[in-house]
Amino acid sequence: MSELPDGVERRQFDGESRLATQGEPVYGEPTDGEWRAWDARRSKLGAMLETGMDTGLAGGETVLYLGAAAGTTVSHVADFAGPTYAVEFAPRPTRDLLDAAEPRDRLFPLLKDARKPETYAHVVEPVDVIVQDVATRGQAAVANANAQFLDGEGRLLAAIKARSEDVVADPSEVFERELATLREAYEVLETRRLEPFHDSHLGVVARPK
Repeated sequence: MSELPDGVERRQFDGESRLATQGEPVYGEPTDGEWRAWDARRSKLGAMLETGMDTGLAGGETVLYLGAAAGTTVSHVADFAGPTYAVEFAPRPTRDLLDAAEPRDRLFPLLKDARKPETYAHVVEPVDVIVQDVATRGQAAVANANAQFLDGEGRLLAAIKARSEDVVADPSEVFERELATLREAYEVLETRRLEPFHDSHLGVVARPK
């Protein structure tokens, strides 16, 4: 099992050992003082940590988060990381994301389309980590388009959703196709299915070529 980043611990909630970060609760998660449970069933990055993937996260990194939605996972990231840029395209979840960001001075929501990085290139500084959790076709292409922001020694932590690419194809075939596209811009270091936390999802750790 890989080490957890600084600022992420395993703590007991209702008799169960769970990941936790320190910060204001966002989505009704259990709390223990300043600590709040990180629900891996609602977070692909949480599932990557729970399954023991070597994310390379140490704590304090500058992060670009693609597909932030209402802020469930990116709020945990901002609890232990450095400046965290949260890209979300849909206005409704962005309102919830703004609420999650209010008590977090390191979390910067951007109402932008992750498929069009040129629209936020003037805002986002070079980052140590890209976390990708977009629910759209062409997930690997999105990661490749955003590789420009990643430091040469940085990491891409992506969750590929097979059903977002093709609802009928075998997930393994979808994963291979998306990985082939990813390899145009990245060296893939590790992949792992995210069951039992998320069906038909593949966790990917990669670094820029």
